[in-house]
Amino acid sequence: MRKACRPSRFVADVMKKVPPSGIRRYFDLASEIDDVISLGVGEPDFVTPWHIREACIHSLECGETSYTSNYGLLELREELSRFFSDKYGTSYNPNSEILVTSGVSEALDLAIRAITNPGDEILIPQPSYVAYTPSVMFAGGVPSPVDTCLENEFKLHAEDLEAAITDKTKALILNYPNNPTGATMGRKDFEAIADVVSEHDIMVISDEVYDCLTYHGKHTCFASLDGMRDRTILLNGFSKAYAMTGFRMAYAMAPREVISSMMLIHQYSMLCAPIMGQIGAIEALRNGTHEMERMVRDYDRRRHLIVNGLNKIGLECFEPSGAFYAFPSVQNTGLTSEEFAEKLLFEQKVVTIPGNVFGKAGDGFLRCSYATSREEIEEALARIGSFVDGL
Repeated sequence: MRKACRPSRFVADVMKKVPPSGIRRYFDLASEIDDVISLGVGEPDFVTPWHIREACIHSLECGETSYTSNYGLLELREELSRFFSDKYGTSYNPNSEILVTSGVSEALDLAIRAITNPGDEILIPQPSYVAYTPSVMFAGGVPSPVDTCLENEFKLHAEDLEAAITDKTKALILNYPNNPTGATMGRKDFEAIADVVSEHDIMVISDEVYDCLTYHGKHTCFASLDGMRDRTILLNGFSKAYAMTGFRMAYAMAPREVISSMMLIHQYSMLCAPIMGQIGAIEALRNGTHEMERMVRDYDRRRHLIVNGLNKIGLECFEPSGAFYAFPSVQNTGLTSEEFAEKLLFEQKVVTIPGNVFGKAGDGFLRCSYATSREEIEEALARIGSFVDGL
């Protein structure tokens, strides 16, 4: 008789250390409740602009359904090269320094795997997007959190970064404008970080997917700083700025040696991003600025609405200057982030995401997305107010 199989014995050890996404847990809970208002989703509530959809439809009608180069359509890479040169003064060779990926999530995974050896430490300012820590672990690296705080508006300070660096530090992940806090960093803030990065000879993975959603001043591209281009893997995409989440279109820009290594992993796993999405991305770059700016103006109005509303309720909330998230404190309620989020969901049917999901530095806060209609934000605020009054 053959031995009985115990499949769990074959699962890699690292998989037993990585918890499921805390964000997804709240979506699953909400799916079982009627009349829910969600401030949890990190996705634009706008439909992709028609001219972008029309370009994709036309490409299908023309029979453009094939694979592309592993690097992506050269036409798209050329547009990206021009776009970044014009916007940030940073030049990348479209033939060898740009890789088109299926979402920033894939670009992040490729970047981390391409540079990480077992045991390498990757610094992650927290609160941070939920995928960063697991991605480092999957690559055999060691995630090393660097706490940011409300008092500094969740900006990464050079002194805190310096204190976290060890002889095993390989890279730093930056994400500004930030998910989940909505924090941004100015040029002077980044220059202080760049000095530390250069002194300790580490790499930077800069996730700038929210760059267009900057409400105060102009976004500073980290790679545009003196000496940072050749030690930065720049990640960006079309999901947030152009409401193209389902297209899964993104890209990485970096020195040739890094991009070619990322491409090898991409080549053997994803092969290439969907051609229809790439055609839509070309149209977005060429003609999408007007619609993108219209959406950003609407987010800005919602930003003021939700931040003012949360503060009036008594939940201290600093004014986020980027992305589409507010990050109020619930510490004065006596509840933990999870207790507050769960009670609010079951008692008032409002979905928020507890801050501890984004790391220990997020405990005592909630992530509230304002990528939803103003009517729903107003109703959510009324429900949150009733909940807080009842505590």
